[in-house]
Amino acid sequence: MRIDKFLWCVRYYKTRTLATTACKKGQVRVNQEIVKPSREVYATDTIELRKNQINYKLKVNDIPPSRVGAKIVDLYRTDITPKEQFEAQELLKYSKDYYRKKGTGRPTKKDRRDIDDFTEENE
Repeated sequence: MRIDKFLWCVRYYKTRTLATTACKKGQVRVNQEIVKPSREVYATDTIELRKNQINYKLKVNDIPPSRVGAKIVDLYRTDITPKEQFEAQELLKYSKDYYRKKGTGRPTKKDRRDIDDFTEENE
């Protein structure tokens, strides 16, 4: 089975076009090699893919006949992603809360005081 079709079948990408695009961008590796979307995938292959700033690692157990339901995806792949990847994603969510969005205007008086307090603590 093609790698783009496999990633779509095991529900890592919503459409096969998204899976193909990820392969073309170099975000998908099979056995530590960057692959094209047409690369065949076999049982016991190790797949690494980068999606939403997380580096997922999968081990292929079997090849599905077609797209499978979310409940039986684990029959066809084993997720061996390190826990640190998900923890880093959580920290990134918290860090984004403190930054102002571009185009939201000047800082308010409270924002300015918070900035001043932060800079005084670091000095």
